[in-house]
Amino acid sequence: SKMTNKEIARAFADLAAIMELHNENPYKIKSYQNAYITLRKLDTPLETMPRAEMDAVKGIGKSTGDKIVELLTTGEISAFRQYADKTPAGVVDMLHIKGFGPKKIQAVWKELEIESVGELLYACNENRLIELHGFGQKTQEEIRKNTEYYLKSRNKVHWAIADEMTEGVVKYLNSKFKELKISNVLVERVGEVRRLMPVVEKIELLVAGVDNMTQVFDNQKLVLLKENDNSYFAKTEDNFPVIIYTCAKDEMGSKMFKYSGSRPFLESFVKNTEGVDFRHLPTEQAVFEKANLPFIPAELREEGGILELAKANKLPELIILGDIKGVIHTHTTWSDGLHTTRDMAEKAQQLGYQYIGISDHSKAAFYANGLKEDRVLAQWQEIDALNAEFFNFKILKSIESDILNDGSLDYSDDILRGFDFVIASVHSNLKMAEEKATARLIKAIENPFTTILGHPTGRLLLSREGYPIDHKKVIDACAANLVAIELNANPYRLDLDWTWIPFARERGVLISINPDAHSTTGISDIRYGIMAARKGGLETEGCLNARDLEGFYDFLSQKK
Repeated sequence: SKMTNKEIARAFADLAAIMELHNENPYKIKSYQNAYITLRKLDTPLETMPRAEMDAVKGIGKSTGDKIVELLTTGEISAFRQYADKTPAGVVDMLHIKGFGPKKIQAVWKELEIESVGELLYACNENRLIELHGFGQKTQEEIRKNTEYYLKSRNKVHWAIADEMTEGVVKYLNSKFKELKISNVLVERVGEVRRLMPVVEKIELLVAGVDNMTQVFDNQKLVLLKENDNSYFAKTEDNFPVIIYTCAKDEMGSKMFKYSGSRPFLESFVKNTEGVDFRHLPTEQAVFEKANLPFIPAELREEGGILELAKANKLPELIILGDIKGVIHTHTTWSDGLHTTRDMAEKAQQLGYQYIGISDHSKAAFYANGLKEDRVLAQWQEIDALNAEFFNFKILKSIESDILNDGSLDYSDDILRGFDFVIASVHSNLKMAEEKATARLIKAIENPFTTILGHPTGRLLLSREGYPIDHKKVIDACAANLVAIELNANPYRLDLDWTWIPFARERGVLISINPDAHSTTGISDIRYGIMAARKGGLETEGCLNARDLEGFYDFLSQKK
């Protein structure tokens, strides 16, 4: 494939940036930055330009000329490759985030040990960047926005971002219909967004009641790429893929069903209902009635096996957001949160919760201003004073205790004993081999003070593989030691993964749906955890913080 001058110029911008990241000779860096500016503006294609003519262009020296030839013949500049080989791939990716120069990337990489774009986004959400020299809250917010944009353009986003983008597309369509005086249109979500997949690769919508769909696209907000009988392939202004299917209103149910299920689910369904005609059904309810099955919520239409449960009439009664009574995992200004204990408690009460667990970081988490023993005692005093003020609401003393390398917790038993409950989480040394990592977790689970195992794999969706653990052994250890497992509701984590929920419940292990909130707005992340829990078939009785305060205390007292 031919390389345009702009692409060639880009390669020099990348070379300059990666050299700056490694503190190379500033004079050389400048010359490649200048090459970028020169080559971008050049009209004659370098692809076909004879070398002599290239050398005559002002701003292209011998070294740059050699590199252009190398790029055109081999597809890359070997000097870039040499630097890239000694840089984590995710750090190289960061060079493409707008407004995030090599100096800042270097600080984040070397001082915060952030090695991927997803980890960077997560660090912004945890206010990690503010503490770095030369970064303020404004810079952090700017980087967060641009990082999100970068991820969207790579066509894979967390459900929370997809949800927001889908809302945007639906709003846009509705305003277009109004403008074109088309009334009574039905617009429904289908595909991965409707099935609540933690990671989404495209937005899919079904539209009924529009004769001429092409008129609703424009060349900015929603750009039509191609049309294919009743399917319109488009993209948002962030370049994220959108597919819009159209149908008649009398077949809305049939089509919603068709476009919502995963392939394995649909194949299994077809096998189970041979010879039944599911066309022209206005509602999905009608599809299930015709199949002689109870209604299967869209989020459960992932794997074929769910049909066996449906046939036996054993579908789970899925948990809903309103079932949650307590907010279990929150951070305050005592460690790395943005708001005070009072702010967090007031917000939780205002949202209708009955109790909140304040679980700041423990002392090993020095990067998050973890609490040394004297600060733990001071925080307890503050909580006692606040509890004296609150009516019908309780603040519980908790901690997110780091699990140290050998599996022990971060405080002596004397301190651990004073907490109402303890969340034990791994934050450091995530690259252990599976056997060692599993043994480390099990040792922490066996600690009599551990109440909940926090985000078991430490994964960050789209950016950091989870810690390699033997899930079955870990879940069995939790069952044996009456330890609950966190489903961390942060949309970047959603860890424990939904696919392990059925096994945990079979073993009698309770799931705690925790927002891991680092601000008052973070408390609302519980909804993303609910979504993952529903995908895993979780019922209310299997959720620890769906218990009222008394029921929560009952769980705590079982260990004592």
